[in-house]
Amino acid sequence: MKKIREIVYTAEAVDVIVIGGGHAGCEAALAAARMGCAVSLLAINLDSIAMMPCNPNIGGTSKGHLVREIDALGGEMAKNIDKTYIQSRMLNTGKGPAVHSLRAQADKHRYSQEMKKTLENTPGLRIMQSEVVDIAVDDGAVVGVMSASGALHPCKALVMATGTYLGGRCIWGEVSVNSGPNGLAAATQLKDSLDHLGITMHRFKTGTPARLDASSVDFSKMIEQRGDDEITPFSFENSREDIDRPQISCYLTHTNERTHEVIRANLQRSPMYSGEIEGTATRYCPSIEDKVVRFAEKTSHQVFVEPEGENTNELYVSGMSTSLPEDVQIAMYRTVPGLENCRIVRFGYAIEYDCVDATQLLPTLEFKTISGFFSAGQFNGTSGYEEAAAQGLIAGINAAAKILDKPPLTIDRSEGYIGVLIDDLVTKGSNEPYRMMTSRAEYRLLLRQDNADLRLTEKGYGYLISDERHQKTIEKKRYITDEINRLSKTIVAPTEKVNLLLKQHDSSEITSGMKLVELIKRPELTYDLLVDVDTNRPTLPKDVAEQVNIAIKYEGYIKRQMLHVEQFKKLENRKLPQDLDYSTISNLRLEARQKLNAIKPLNIGQASRITGVNPADISNLLVYMERRKHMERGTE
Repeated sequence: MKKIREIVYTAEAVDVIVIGGGHAGCEAALAAARMGCAVSLLAINLDSIAMMPCNPNIGGTSKGHLVREIDALGGEMAKNIDKTYIQSRMLNTGKGPAVHSLRAQADKHRYSQEMKKTLENTPGLRIMQSEVVDIAVDDGAVVGVMSASGALHPCKALVMATGTYLGGRCIWGEVSVNSGPNGLAAATQLKDSLDHLGITMHRFKTGTPARLDASSVDFSKMIEQRGDDEITPFSFENSREDIDRPQISCYLTHTNERTHEVIRANLQRSPMYSGEIEGTATRYCPSIEDKVVRFAEKTSHQVFVEPEGENTNELYVSGMSTSLPEDVQIAMYRTVPGLENCRIVRFGYAIEYDCVDATQLLPTLEFKTISGFFSAGQFNGTSGYEEAAAQGLIAGINAAAKILDKPPLTIDRSEGYIGVLIDDLVTKGSNEPYRMMTSRAEYRLLLRQDNADLRLTEKGYGYLISDERHQKTIEKKRYITDEINRLSKTIVAPTEKVNLLLKQHDSSEITSGMKLVELIKRPELTYDLLVDVDTNRPTLPKDVAEQVNIAIKYEGYIKRQMLHVEQFKKLENRKLPQDLDYSTISNLRLEARQKLNAIKPLNIGQASRITGVNPADISNLLVYMERRKHMERGTE
């Protein structure tokens, strides 16, 4: 083992160490502990556990899918937001169910407190405030970490989840401060250890808007945004009645030409345009100054004014992330209707940080070159609490599985948004902070947020899913199948009652008997609307009825997508040797050989998704593998 600075003392050995207490670190630590491992979570500041330094919300378009998948696999994020939301809305309800996404505004302080409480009361898990400065590796495997105080913490597996703290630097205007988010201390020494281990790093950037004092805001000039009357829980283990409570409104306003004039007049003072910021920002969540430059033809942009909790006056100004100087921020925000007299409590800033090139990871999120070393969250080049938590869950499960001699848990692209997220990271990497979007999922009609439990809970059995929850999921599937079979056999006669119902919903009358499934397939009808003419209908839970309705209405589309999944699985099942030297395959293009050698794909499917590898390369690779197989058989 290489000497990792001078050891002052050796702490108690544990199975798994998690570095970082953000959303990835919390899920990783909880998962490993709940699987029976002794776990230590080391955070640079315990007051930052599950902190929300940016948007005080969980979920949203595509991100809501991730949260429900986290829950389906036994993670904590969904349960925590169900405890602490102050407003809940189902987005995109005017579109098909594949893009429906649940979003909840959080009481950010309660969210953090509840998650910390959960960590503190989980058997086998301890949390400790300590900065990790070095990683101990012996014979290609992690054996511990060193803290800034000189303590060696031995472990069998390690999950790195440093978020935006590693090499963190906050910038606004002419001000530059080496710190993590919200003025907390940055992790300044650990990168040297990662460099020494040969890990390739990136420098990324994200940002946040100002926080305003609610008493200085005129909400009468804004459009009120209320929560849903009927709450949908994030966790499949909660019911509406479990979490229903009064909600707090958010508000919508807009920037205008005056706002944009202030920004354009001060662009030279923006660190984004002065060259002060070196890190790569995400295209999908631009700052307000970036929006004004990139979309110069637009005269206004939406601004959502959102409360940060029940017991604070701080408001989050969603849509106006900025790193402009303080005086410019004041002038800019005060051009927005309702914010004319606003007082800024915290100024917006950009933050740069160090993260890893995720193509160095396996789909289990373990480093290919260092056994027992796992990586998760923004350290892997993603943005967003939900993306971080999803990775933390998988990394934590697999860290524990490695120690307990269990098979690793991986989710592929046809099974979940988590699978799409991780496959994109480890196969393609990212040259900017990665954000989950529904358009990234090829099989999104199958990967809906409403059926995450049906897709993943059985897969999580043996890791975090209890026998009771496993049986409930099996029972739910049986209810759905039985009800669809019953509807396929039930014929309704063309009675006056039936045709009156059809007429009420602008549906054509029937002149002969028709199966209920055929009526449900009509766009204007649903399973629930036909209850009065379905005399033998059993009493079913609401979520079962929802699945029955979707399965019938989208049957044709679902069958077609299932055929695509079968083709996908065939390529995923064609394994590639991990010792294969692609530079020796002469009929591959040079770029393909280089990319394949760098990634070392596990199968033909993954190889086909590598940037720089084209279909002709895959065809040639398949020919080579067939030839190799015949040669190996000939020598046996």
